[in-house]
Amino acid sequence: MSGIPGTAVVQVTNLSSAVSSEQMRTLFGFLGDIEELRLYPPERSNPPVPLCYIKYRDPSSVGVAQHLTNTVFVDRALIVVPCAEGECGTRSMKRGADRGLPSRGNVTRSVAR
Repeated sequence: MSGIPGTAVVQVTNLSSAVSSEQMRTLFGFLGDIEELRLYPPERSNPPVPLCYIKYRDPSSVGVAQHLTNTVFVDRALIVVPCAEGECGTRSMKRGADRGLPSRGNVTRSVAR
């Protein structure tokens, strides 16, 4: 259902610059238990070009989350796609508190390809 078997991560793009991680957690938390949520850049950064990665505890939540694609949230239509852990054009993050979600620096490189 999610397009990438076994993945528990979705990438959410086309976010409003006004969106907060708490708003994202509230919206996507209705679809399953969230293990980790990362909003890039950090909320107080300039210029804001928001991108969000959400890791669910249950991979079946990824297929459900994709149904939010084209849902207008704040002032933009969301784009929700599955993302293999450590993929999306990025290296796996296994240091410190990182648990398989991509880093912002690597996301930039994947977009530039």
